[in-house]
Amino acid sequence: MRIGLVQMNTQKDKAENLAEAERLIDVQAREGARLIMLPEYFNFLGPEKHWRKNSEELHNSMSLGRVQEKAIEHKVFIHCGSFLEKSGSDIHNTAVVFDPLGDIVAKYRKIHLFDVEVPGGRKYFESETITAGNEVVTFTVDGIIFGMATCYDLRFPELFRVLSARGVQVILVPAAFTMMTGKDHWELLLRARAVENLCYVAAAGQYGSCPPSYVSFGRSMVVDPWGVVISQARDSVTTISAEVDMKHLAEVRKTFPALDHVRSEMFG
Repeated sequence: MRIGLVQMNTQKDKAENLAEAERLIDVQAREGARLIMLPEYFNFLGPEKHWRKNSEELHNSMSLGRVQEKAIEHKVFIHCGSFLEKSGSDIHNTAVVFDPLGDIVAKYRKIHLFDVEVPGGRKYFESETITAGNEVVTFTVDGIIFGMATCYDLRFPELFRVLSARGVQVILVPAAFTMMTGKDHWELLLRARAVENLCYVAAAGQYGSCPPSYVSFGRSMVVDPWGVVISQARDSVTTISAEVDMKHLAEVRKTFPALDHVRSEMFG
């Protein structure tokens, strides 16, 4: 299966962001991607004080409606990356996957929230606005089992081990990784999660600066089950794609059967 990743520089103008997302989805659809993934916060990325007013209800979302239309138009699966989902009084960082008929086949609310002061003094407190999710999510496309995670989740291997125990073969990670942490940890963590779980990991990131002072690392990539980076984005708004080969995955797992040696009775 060919997976397409969209690397964006999302800003605070939602209309411009949606137009750019549609343009880049079109690029990957023309190149034959069966599943296309956008980055975290694909439709709005701006000052946290504006997050709540830019949130949208899941079943009344103009932004998701535009993504849904593209899935139907191109007859592909589209992972929205994530958006600010309004649910009652709560706001979630939510990822949604549409199938070629426009139906929702998966919904994942980010479990681990980014409450960190990174080197240089920049503080991020996602939990001041966002309510964490509490469900591990998988879905299947053409017989391939996909797992869902978002950005900061990447630092918590226990989530990926649970996904692995559920038979996941490809893990999808939309992100807006900071420049400061991304330059040292992004590729390291993606490759580690792939190697630990003998699976493909595909990660679509935000790239560049947005208001008020957020800078995303980019370098969207696909990593194979041996930890080899098989596709990586340049430092710009762009798209990449890669084939996820289940025969190769099966061969790696047979040659190096580490998953058969997991002592789940000891570690849960």
